[in-house]
Amino acid sequence: MLDRREVFARVGAIFAAGLLPGAAGAAGKISIDDASALLVIDVQNCFLPGGSLAVRDGDQVIPVINRIAKGFANVVMTQDWHTAGHVSFASSHGGKKPFETIDLKYGKQVLWPDHCVQGTDGAALSKDLSIPQAGLIIRKGHHKEVDSYSAFTEADGKTTTGLAGYLKARKLKRLFVAGLATDFCVAWTALDARKAGFETYVIEDACRGIDTQGSLAKAWADMAKAGVKRIQSADIAV
Repeated sequence: MLDRREVFARVGAIFAAGLLPGAAGAAGKISIDDASALLVIDVQNCFLPGGSLAVRDGDQVIPVINRIAKGFANVVMTQDWHTAGHVSFASSHGGKKPFETIDLKYGKQVLWPDHCVQGTDGAALSKDLSIPQAGLIIRKGHHKEVDSYSAFTEADGKTTTGLAGYLKARKLKRLFVAGLATDFCVAWTALDARKAGFETYVIEDACRGIDTQGSLAKAWADMAKAGVKRIQSADIAV
């Protein structure tokens, strides 16, 4: 019969080898398993250099995402997919400028330049993404009177995209989030993922932020409080 020290030693060896779900792999890296999924958020032309709502250095996330995506059998991508004249556009509100805020019936809304209008080149996913195994594309923000940052739930906090149900039906438990922008669509997605009960990681170097009025620091603080884990792409065993 094994004594306690032998039991702990054997269990420790199993975890070190990455043989249990969620265990760290070689050199402490995070092993990706069949219960893991990569969420690639809004890597669209409007958010890349030259786009109408370009995120600084947004294009730099693409090679990082392409590299880590090779290790995931389960990938979901999202697209902002706004109507013309969307409520989140500054141009829809007389006298208002981009990055001002207004109060709408569902809460405070940052006003944006027109972006990711349905069917336009700006709304298209970057042609440089190379993730052929992506199994689902979630389009969000297509209801004219409500914005939608999160891949799970629109800004009214009620209308869902169905993503949580899809992931749970596939028995996925751990989500790794990357894309644009850290302080809005990435953060809101990560926070909603935690609310839905998923173990959630945000891959910092696979994201870039807008950082308006301290939004980036606040996003990281909110995510940490919710139990979102902040990692780098090098922490993933690919």
